[in-house]
Amino acid sequence: MNIALRQLLQALAISVAAALGAAAPAGAEPPSVTAFFKQPQVQGPRLSPSGRYLAITTVGRDERARLAVIDLQHLAPPQVVAGFNDADIRHHHWLGDDRLVFELSSGDDGQTRVVAPGLWAVDRNGDNARRLIRSSWGAADSTGTRVVDRTLENNWRFVAVVPGSAAEVFVAKLPWAGEESSGVQFARLDTRNGRLASMSYGLPDHVVDWKIDWQGEPRAVIAQHQGQIKTYLRQADGSWKLWQERAEFDGRGAEPYWFGPGGQTLALDGYRGNLAVFQLDPATLERKKEPLISFKGYDYQGQLIFDPAAQRLLGLHYETDAPATVWLDPAMKAIQADIDARLPGTANQIECERCLDATHLIVTAYSDQRPPVYLLYKPADKSLQTLAGLRPDIRPSEMGQRDYVRIKARDGLEIPVLVTQPPARAAKAGRHPTVVLVHGGPYVRGTHWAWEPDAQFLASRGYLVLEPEFRGSTGYGFAHFRAGWKQWGLAMQDDLADTLAWAVKQGWADPQRACIMGASYGGYAALMGAVSQGELFKCAVDWVGVTDIGLLSSIQWSDASDEWKRYGMAKLVGDPQADAAQIKATSPLQRASEIKIPLLMAYGGDDRRVPIKHGTDMKSALRRDQALEWVVYPEEGHGWRLLKTNEDFWGRVERFLGRHIGPASPAAMADDTPGTPATR
Repeated sequence: MNIALRQLLQALAISVAAALGAAAPAGAEPPSVTAFFKQPQVQGPRLSPSGRYLAITTVGRDERARLAVIDLQHLAPPQVVAGFNDADIRHHHWLGDDRLVFELSSGDDGQTRVVAPGLWAVDRNGDNARRLIRSSWGAADSTGTRVVDRTLENNWRFVAVVPGSAAEVFVAKLPWAGEESSGVQFARLDTRNGRLASMSYGLPDHVVDWKIDWQGEPRAVIAQHQGQIKTYLRQADGSWKLWQERAEFDGRGAEPYWFGPGGQTLALDGYRGNLAVFQLDPATLERKKEPLISFKGYDYQGQLIFDPAAQRLLGLHYETDAPATVWLDPAMKAIQADIDARLPGTANQIECERCLDATHLIVTAYSDQRPPVYLLYKPADKSLQTLAGLRPDIRPSEMGQRDYVRIKARDGLEIPVLVTQPPARAAKAGRHPTVVLVHGGPYVRGTHWAWEPDAQFLASRGYLVLEPEFRGSTGYGFAHFRAGWKQWGLAMQDDLADTLAWAVKQGWADPQRACIMGASYGGYAALMGAVSQGELFKCAVDWVGVTDIGLLSSIQWSDASDEWKRYGMAKLVGDPQADAAQIKATSPLQRASEIKIPLLMAYGGDDRRVPIKHGTDMKSALRRDQALEWVVYPEEGHGWRLLKTNEDFWGRVERFLGRHIGPASPAAMADDTPGTPATR
């Protein structure tokens, strides 16, 4: 490693040895709560199109994430080009090699009223900064520096960079909550002068999504209204023609995915029960018989890799049980093979724009036990140099191994489960105390083969962690998703019990020491586990969880849209009128008096997704003798952003689990810290 690069790494204050997984000293304590949940010092490395410049977010002494740029040709220390004293920069993108756009962390970050991510632009040397979309009505809306105030309201959102443009981005205007609207408005925005060019003239009504071709021209739009989905294709004369119409959540019909040079057209469609990528005939729009890429048991979820300079589709990133890349280009395939040979045991994802002639490539290497490590690969001499580790305080040797298994539910449905074993240091002989950790959504893929702080924190304390992809989860085929419709508290809940029963049968889980926990929908499932599965679970942890299904549709100050409440929720969760009896029977709030196991409940005071009323009503409905630990974090929303919140909450979780199914570590038996919010 040359001296200049070593100085660069020192400037970033990164412990490369720790990032690469140096062994822990013998008898060492597990990593602290802070090590799992503190904000990483370096995140989001993005190469400029030429590969010469690298943009990162880096955290300063005030714990705020700022945007910095590194000139890789001269390997000078990073130059901070944008930052705020009361908000974090989260997402950033290059406009050519000379300009960037960036957003703030969305939602309330606990220290400032950031109600939307907003949008800013700045030159790579820090000049010509400009606010483009407002982020809030409060402190973070005032930059106090160089920004010209010609901005869009905060219901506008960044969509994408305009291909080939050094100044323009695509933006979309969402209707305000409760506002009658004919659809989302799309436009091109010049980041240097703030001028807006509408792209919505002549569009069908109720458009919610656009598909842009490789040159930045609109080619398809998707409209959603009253439970119906319509897809329109743009004609040569600029008009829009209806291509397909189906019911929302129907699971049938192709969806436009990508429009490339020479008429290349890709679509997503079903194939042997899973979503796959197909090539379409550009003239007839008929799909080819066999898919371009498909996976047994997994829907395609990924990202195309297109080189605009070469005008070629080079490959696709995808995820099945683990992330990987399929390269269609032989040169990139050879580079991937070289990197994989030198970094065994990790998923190594290459990021680039003009990949074939870039001077540098970014490689993100990670695994189930290793947080991401960022490296620079130079194609000219095949050099591979470590840049930064996302969490250098975490040693892979102290983390648990994570593996996917597929189990059979009681009705025969196959359920994917991600199992995190306790690391060797924390594991005891025999069966382990077990946590069934339930993902939120619930209509998402909730688990990924990667290092994740929640599961690894629990595993580091000696717990076996089971994360089932219960029916209703997406990413595993339409039938798996469909099986979860209107099954809150019913078959979806049975899947959690069946997961625990499977782990007991394997000899891994101690049936006398199991707890259920989760956030959002996972919090709901934890409470329903306390209601109806108290013989299986000895305790339950709910944070920001739904307590009453009826409140999902009746609360008017949440961020759920009227379209979702009227059509999506009625179809997937339950109709407030037709399914009233089922909703009552499967709402923890209505059955609170049946709970007999200890509860830990935590809510954010500014949660717009699951307003705190869910929590306070549940607290009031519990029996007076109910064992309950209750905490509210007034500065937080739907999830924890502040380090002090995570330290307090996960410390509580460790002690709570230790009292009821542990102890897994000496710290678990410690009394609650004096001065923390009251325990009932």
